[in-house]
Amino acid sequence: MTNPVIENIRRSLERTDQISSAQGTPLSPSALPRTSPRPAIYESRQPESTESEITRFLEEIKKLSGVGQRLSSSEVDPVLKILVEEHQIRKATVWETPHLRRLGVAEILHSLGVELVSPNAGKHEMALCDLGITEADYLLPETGTLVLRSSAEKPRGVSLLPRIHLAIVRPEMSRADMHQVFAEAKDHHYLVFITGPSRTADIELTVTLGVHGPKNLYVWMIEELAP
Repeated sequence: MTNPVIENIRRSLERTDQISSAQGTPLSPSALPRTSPRPAIYESRQPESTESEITRFLEEIKKLSGVGQRLSSSEVDPVLKILVEEHQIRKATVWETPHLRRLGVAEILHSLGVELVSPNAGKHEMALCDLGITEADYLLPETGTLVLRSSAEKPRGVSLLPRIHLAIVRPEMSRADMHQVFAEAKDHHYLVFITGPSRTADIELTVTLGVHGPKNLYVWMIEELAP
């Protein structure tokens, strides 16, 4: 006796070599009607101008209940101060990357009296942080998605455990689509895809933010660096 669910899957995949009739006689592929067409394989997306891609990315972030804005490097200090005051940030963790060091992110937080936790701290200590600051390796404007490669220098917990995630990104991180991301990241074993704040829905489909990850997502697009 055959399983109808399995048979439907085989038909969809054209894996018909093991399907038999009720009498046990193997059926030829031509005798089995296709239940559904093969899924379409979409061509790679062609990116628009850099300006259009940035605009679309930030618009998608907004649709996802995140906050995206463009900043110059000189504006990071005052805007970070506002963020710390608005959300009463007392403890934060920051990726130790060259770009974030050039922006002086850790020093700004320290000057504001924020306790800094090592990005390689344990998960329980990391979860007690109010703010986690990262970069991104790739941006997908079509969906407002951040893609982060995980490494010793860039622990994934910084983007996943604190109640607020701030990603400081640059236009050159934008990629056309996931085809390009996977092609470039093929030698990396772990990627984090972030599309908006953490969302969870119960059986009644009531969406709640922040149950299984950051409740707030901020994305700052830095369009130039201080010399």
